[in-house]
Amino acid sequence: MTSHNPHRGWSGRTAWVGRFNTPLRSFLHTETGSARVVLVAAVVALVWANLHLRSYESLWSTSFSVQLGGWRVAHDLRTWVNSGLMTFFFLVAGLELRRDFDIGELRERRRLTLPMLAGLGGVLLPIAIYLAFNAGRTTAAGWGAVMATDTALALGALAVFGPRFSDRLRGFLLTVSVIDDVVAIAVLAIAYPEHPSPTALLAAAGIFGVVLLIRAWGVRYGPVYALLGLAAWLAVSESGVDPVAVGLVMGLLTYAYAPGRTELQRASDLFRLFREQPTPQLARSARAGLASALSPNERLQLLYHPWASYVIVPLFALANVGIVIDGELLARAVTSPVTLGIVVGYVVGKPAGIVATSWLVTRLSRNRFRPPVGWVAVAGVGTISGIGFTVALLIATHALSGPTLEEAKLGILVATVGSSVVTWLVFRSAARLPSARRARAMLGAAEGIVDLMVPVDPERDHVRGPREAPVTVVEYGDFECPYCGQAEPVVRELLTDFANIRYVWRHLPLTDVHPHAQLAAEAAEAAGEQNAFWEMHDLLLAHQDALKPTDVLGYAEQLGLDLDRFREHLAQLKGADRIAEDIDSADLSGVTGTPTFFINGRRHHGAYDIAALSAAVKAAFASAKLRPAYRRDPGRRREGGPES
Repeated sequence: MTSHNPHRGWSGRTAWVGRFNTPLRSFLHTETGSARVVLVAAVVALVWANLHLRSYESLWSTSFSVQLGGWRVAHDLRTWVNSGLMTFFFLVAGLELRRDFDIGELRERRRLTLPMLAGLGGVLLPIAIYLAFNAGRTTAAGWGAVMATDTALALGALAVFGPRFSDRLRGFLLTVSVIDDVVAIAVLAIAYPEHPSPTALLAAAGIFGVVLLIRAWGVRYGPVYALLGLAAWLAVSESGVDPVAVGLVMGLLTYAYAPGRTELQRASDLFRLFREQPTPQLARSARAGLASALSPNERLQLLYHPWASYVIVPLFALANVGIVIDGELLARAVTSPVTLGIVVGYVVGKPAGIVATSWLVTRLSRNRFRPPVGWVAVAGVGTISGIGFTVALLIATHALSGPTLEEAKLGILVATVGSSVVTWLVFRSAARLPSARRARAMLGAAEGIVDLMVPVDPERDHVRGPREAPVTVVEYGDFECPYCGQAEPVVRELLTDFANIRYVWRHLPLTDVHPHAQLAAEAAEAAGEQNAFWEMHDLLLAHQDALKPTDVLGYAEQLGLDLDRFREHLAQLKGADRIAEDIDSADLSGVTGTPTFFINGRRHHGAYDIAALSAAVKAAFASAKLRPAYRRDPGRRREGGPES
């Protein structure tokens, strides 16, 4: 184990910043980074098409076929990208929605109601606007092109134009955009089939039935699902329905769950066996144990998400955005009902539909259902949702052709730029508000999910800071864990920078990997009996490579403790019950590793450097101003003072 010097600098990023990302944070990071790649691909497609349209169309119209005996599937290269590779993009979208449904914000089912209805409102109003422009025309068939939001570009634009460190805002956008993507794919499958084949659709339904059956049997072998997914893709493709729907369905069928203590213990035991006897068989067992500790949902996201974001979506943009923008197209577009319907539908209809629906649901439910963010933030989510791009282009290529398709593509590009500009104006205006009004406008007054199942009790918990502090930071830690040691100077800097927060340490000794962690925790409790918990806490974290019985006795002597009382406390295991209570509370809150932080009852995800924790604390301060003190932390109403 590495030792830690508490006198090193308390600022800067820790060496383990990237190790503690949740699926949501990883998803957001990948999408915002890939947005730049998508934009570059779109610009390349436009330049290429305007410089040499013939070579552009020649490449993407090249036929490519797969043949097995007498069976053959043939498509041009653009179709393989649009209907083949994009299946993986929608697989990732389905995985993320399922993850949020199982362990994210939507695990409280009532929280699904408002974003689901807001997403539907953001679908229906743009369709109505488009149909109003195209009533009585054949171009009315393109109504599906104004439905969906491009999640990648929308999150990327929000990272540029929106407020920093607002996971709730990004989570709300993600939920709304994925829901309207689900609707859009359903429409694509139902409203725009080519030469529908009921027999092929029945075959696809049968394959999905097999998937459900083997999942119920507990089969977790990936290649089986891959083969069934491929079979379903081929069946749906032969049915005339766009097979990208297969990716979405397979993603929605894939469970997500946090790794449990039992699975982590088993993985640790398997790795220890391999460490003692490094044979190929034990290496294979250790790999399997590590993989089984993670949910299939997270493993598939890790595998496919970078490819979808950095390869597939840019390829899609490269294959579909290329149109010749000349005076003739611009002259047509100014009066084209297709272009105008798409631009007004996205730039005006999307935000109006999302905001109006959210407001109606809040009012009609008497605030039982309300947005997780403030109303300015809801408006920002509405405006940024006007970036349709990927799915809009996909549906437009199915619904329109020839000059009207070119007009639709131009409208989609203009709507993307227009929605970005309007979003910038919304958040720029919010930034000019006084701090209290800005906090309410961005954060709202909705109660967040409380992840800390056992509230802080100042009479029992080890607490640093004022009893009535509006923000409480709880850390589950292990004195032998090197990452807890690296987090310690960050916590100290946090306490220095924010005088009005209280910090709570709870024990979570990971005895399967840290053999001295339990003894160290008991030593801290023995010191606490003599009112020296925090002094011992600091010494233990400062000497993580020296936690044997003789070492902890030396620390007790260094602190001037009564050594007989200290030894008696250790010998009689007086602190064991207290430590077991902390471990039980960690289990109830879904904590399986250290360090794990909770800020005002909400689990902190991501990096534990000073920038990330400071941002989370600032957000908690802003939220605390909007709620009565008694609702922030039930533990604060109990009698008794904190430790100092």
